[in-house]
Parts: sequence; C-alpha cells; structure tokens
Amino acid sequence: MRRLPSSFSRASLLAGLFVLLATAASFAIERQPNSDYHARREALAKKVGGVVVLFAATENEGPNDLYGFRQDDDFYYLSGLSEPGSALLIASPAEAKGDAPARSYAEILFLPPRNLTQEKWTGPKLGAENPEAPKITGFDRVEEMGQLPDEVQRYVAGARPVLFTDIASNGETSPSTRPVAFLKRLNSYLVFQDVKPVISSLRTTKDPGEAGLIRKAVDASVAAHFAAFKAVKPNINEREISALMQYEWGKRGCERVAYAPIVGSGYYSTVLHYSDDDNIMKSGDVVVIDAAGEYSMYASDITRTLPINGHFTARQREIYDIVLGAQQAAEAAFKSGKSTLRRDDPDSLFKVAFDYINTHGKDLHGQPLGQYFIHGLGHYIGLNVHDPGDYAVPLGPGMAFTIEPGIYIPEENLGVRIEDDYYVDQDGKLVKLSAALPSKADDVVKQMAGQ
Repeated sequence: MRRLPSSFSRASLLAGLFVLLATAASFAIERQPNSDYHARREALAKKVGGVVVLFAATENEGPNDLYGFRQDDDFYYLSGLSEPGSALLIASPAEAKGDAPARSYAEILFLPPRNLTQEKWTGPKLGAENPEAPKITGFDRVEEMGQLPDEVQRYVAGARPVLFTDIASNGETSPSTRPVAFLKRLNSYLVFQDVKPVISSLRTTKDPGEAGLIRKAVDASVAAHFAAFKAVKPNINEREISALMQYEWGKRGCERVAYAPIVGSGYYSTVLHYSDDDNIMKSGDVVVIDAAGEYSMYASDITRTLPINGHFTARQREIYDIVLGAQQAAEAAFKSGKSTLRRDDPDSLFKVAFDYINTHGKDLHGQPLGQYFIHGLGHYIGLNVHDPGDYAVPLGPGMAFTIEPGIYIPEENLGVRIEDDYYVDQDGKLVKLSAALPSKADDVVKQMAGQ
C-alpha cells in the first residue's frame, strides 16, 4: 500500500472525500459543462435586463415521492444542479442612473445549510462553506441561503425595485410561491414580474448538448419499443408491456418515465390518456403504446400501434396507413423557419396532416375521418415532455418536437396513433430522431414476428 505523506492529514482526506461524494450526489445524472449553464444565465440576464431570483424545488414538492427528487425544469435549465431547496440570483449589467449605482453582471447560487442528520437518510449535500463550491457548480459566487434577502436588497437598491421570478398561475403553486411571499413581507416595495415566458423562449431552442441528451432518451425508448414489439401477444396484461419497457429504458440510463405510460388495447386504444394499463390484450384488437423514458432530465415521446395477434385486419391496416400517410405528409411539407404546429396558421403542419386524414377513407357511416383526429399534431419536447414554447414561432434550427397524428373510432374499438421525435439541425434539415423504430405496417408486422 502506498503511504500518504505525513503532511496529508486525516482531516484533509475526509474533506477531499466529502467533495467527491457531494459532487457525485449533485451530478448523479449526465450533465452538460458548467459553461453551457453559465451561457444560459447570461442570455437570460440580457433578455430580462434586471434582477432574477429563481428557487429550486424542495424534496417534498411535486411528484418526487414516486421516483425520488426531481429538480424544477427552469432551475435545472439555468444551473444544471439537482440540489433541493437552493436558489439563484442573476443580475444583468446596468449603468449608473439616478440613485442607482452602476453594476456589472453578477450571478449567485444560494445553498441551504447542511443538515448532517438528514444527510444520513438522503446522502451528502453540497454546502456554501465548501471552498470548491463555485468550481463544482460553475457559479461566480456561492452563498448560504440566509444571505439571499440581503443580496436581493443590495441588487435592487436605488433602482426600480422589480424582481423577475416564477409567478404561479391562479390556483397553482411553484417552488417560488413561499419564498416570494417571504420576500414580499420583507420588502413591500418590491414588484414581482413573471420570468417564465422569457425562460420558455430560451428553452425552445436546444443547444447541441441538449439535443444529445434528447437523442439518448429517444434511443433508450426506441429499444424499449423494440422489446414491446416482441412481447405483445394475446392474453397478456397491458401492465406487463409497460413494466417491460420501463425496465428496458431504465437499464439504458433513463432515471424515470417521461410521462405515465399508455398501453391501451381494444376500446382503450381510442382513449387518449388511458393510463390504467390493466386490461388483458385480445386477439383481433390493436394496442396503442405511448411510452418513453427520461434521460438525465430530458424527455422523449414515442407511440406505436400494434396488432395484438401480429396481423392487421384489412380495416385496421386501412386506418393505420392513413395515419402514417398523414405523418409522412407533414414531414414532407416541413420548411425550416416557416412551418408551425398551430392549427390556424396557413403554414401549419397540423393542417397538412388533418387534410390528409379528412380526404382518405371514411367511417362506417360514410363520413370523413377528420372528426376522429381530436388532438394537436405535435408539441415541443425537452426538459418536459410538453416543453414550453410559443407555437406561433416557426419551427427552426435547434427545436425539438413530436409529430403524432391519430385516428380514434370508439364505435369500432379502433385507435391508431403514430408518434415520432424530431429535431431541426443547424442547416434547417428535419431529423427524425426515432427513425430506427419501424412505422410502416409491413415492417411492424415483420418485427413482431422476429424477422
């Protein structure tokens, strides 16, 4: 065994070990370089032109009990940190004006005081007293949470006292609800303005690192769908398929589901958000499988429709091919910087898909099928499976979204949805991230048969 130098004390060894453990706890998932998060903070400061304070989720908020703690999306986007109960302050540079002194750009991370007893249950946390905290987190300054009110007062002093933060909608709460109420009591002159729309506009365009994480989520989810192709059989419970898929993407690095898995067969193939997944699949029916994993906080969203016995009936094949044709029509119509996902836009991909469905095939009463396409064509994906963003903005480089036409006919116990994930590269090319998963009816049948 190599001996430690006499100058290397036991205290130094323990301190170094804590830094290692705290860093591992903070970055248990794949994380982008600190410089990427710093660039986002600077971009937000430039757009806002003021002082931003944002609070992290706490360990007892949201759906964290099921899969463990999950950080607030906006806070993670700006920090890359999973520390619960923390906060950040970002101040844009400003020239001297009236009583307000000039200030340079500033960013501060606030960490809660460590609770050594609680850490026996939750693992080691990073504290502001750690001299390596700025280097570990990528923030210019790291302070203890108790310093936040004084720092807020300092940065708004002598200026119009506006603080940009997360303002919850009526009837809702957010990680900022309680802290903002506390700040209001401390300073009645503070004016609070919602920063979410500005952050949402930044999140709409993904940087290369984000695109890479989305692709990993997609790849893991595609592998799970391949497993489902082989496992779907008559007389199997839908829940078995859901459980199998969660295992498959979990062993490929996904930390949780991106949303509640939907495995709906027979009549329930026509129920959009059916999530009981508790019916026995029957020969002659189809099953809609809308399920995907989340990799390092980034979501994917994939749907396939399978014939349970491995063979489409003529009617099922007809409807399936119409849905696939609508998706392909939308893909072919895409124009970077022009196409949108809005229903009422002349350049809407939704209109392309809807018109295709409405002009191909009829229901049992001879009526067009457009009435059975009852949801939007797609949505943004990212840190949330329904990532925020302005759908009036044309789709362009850096945007990631789904295209998911569907037809749902309860009268026939027949629902079909085909959903894939897409990314627009820097040249404006539409990239189908989930292209490895078959979608043509013949290819689906062959895959189910193991061919």
